[in-house]
Amino acid sequence: MNEAMKTSRRQFLKVGGAALAMIPVLVVSGKAMAATNAAMRTSMKYQDKPNGDKSCATCMQFVPGKTAKDLGGCKIFAGDTEISPKGYCVAWVAKPK
Repeated sequence: MNEAMKTSRRQFLKVGGAALAMIPVLVVSGKAMAATNAAMRTSMKYQDKPNGDKSCATCMQFVPGKTAKDLGGCKIFAGDTEISPKGYCVAWVAKPK
């Protein structure tokens, strides 16, 4: 093999190895980050209490947690997994009956 090809292969293996080594670090750090989307919460005027009979639990956008009382997610708030079923925001849409 010529010298240029050896260098290129070595560089590829080093970069590939470093990328593989970073995967667990990125996974752990992603889980450690807060699971709220503060910018969306602010823009949609999210609150942890219902607005009359309108609550996240009765909204079409709500993704329930493991039980009815557990925190869930929202189709509107990307990456937010701490939405209260008793919460409310201006994106509320009634679930179809």
